[in-house]
Amino acid sequence: MSYPAVVTFWYVGTANPAAVLEAEPKADRGFGRKLLSQLNPRWPITPIGQFPLNRSTKPSKAEFYIAGYPGVAVLQTFVEGCGKLSDISPDLLAAVPADDVFVFAEGTGEGAGFGGFAHFHGEEVSRSLCATRTALMEDLGLPEPFEAPYWAGERAEQIGGISLPFEPVDLMHAAETAWLGVDVSPDGPDINVVGYAVDGRPEPKVEPRKPETKNVAEVAAKFSSPSADYDDYEETADDEQGGEFAQFADASAAAARRIGRGMKRRWRDFKDAVVERIRHSDR
Repeated sequence: MSYPAVVTFWYVGTANPAAVLEAEPKADRGFGRKLLSQLNPRWPITPIGQFPLNRSTKPSKAEFYIAGYPGVAVLQTFVEGCGKLSDISPDLLAAVPADDVFVFAEGTGEGAGFGGFAHFHGEEVSRSLCATRTALMEDLGLPEPFEAPYWAGERAEQIGGISLPFEPVDLMHAAETAWLGVDVSPDGPDINVVGYAVDGRPEPKVEPRKPETKNVAEVAAKFSSPSADYDDYEETADDEQGGEFAQFADASAAAARRIGRGMKRRWRDFKDAVVERIRHSDR
């Protein structure tokens, strides 16, 4: 039994992945492009954006979200049929050399409710659990300590019958937090990744922003206006606020250039007058 799912691979070669991820390192486009080229040299690779993995929509078919950090790498993609994680694609499992690989699967669409997590040390599976609330597809290895309250039925309403005492997706998220050491949710640190498509679509076009021409008085008036009541502690749009400061800086620079040109003209006129007086000093 398998389900459509979003599967995330974490390739860990450091004893403290949490320290790496909490620093919110940036993602390099070249890393993902090279990785995808190694997986399939025939793929047409198109970058589709840069964003935090934990604050974005999930990848669709033929999409990959990838990043490589010091000692940690992540790859997230859509898998049409996901069941036992011990049988996951060996190519994806070995895509990045690592001491430990953690795999997490969350069902989408008709597969909603399916969840799975697995820990590979080298080529061996030390723990894998894949299930829906009413069907257990894989249960390998000994349960980890973080699993105890879920198996005890303390994390979900009990529905009786042969159902599991927890939601598999909830336990999957708990495994991700426990194994990586950070909260991989919108409440955690930004997991910066680059998105790629391999279905031949063109790269999204971004219209360049056209700067507005404003003088110092106009921009300064906006800051001093009674309606400009935000302060350092208020949440405002970064682009809007940054744009205002950029406009102020541009206007100030333009004014400085105008003043400079005026001073230069006055100095040239003064110099010419002095030279003319010296020339006629004998009269």
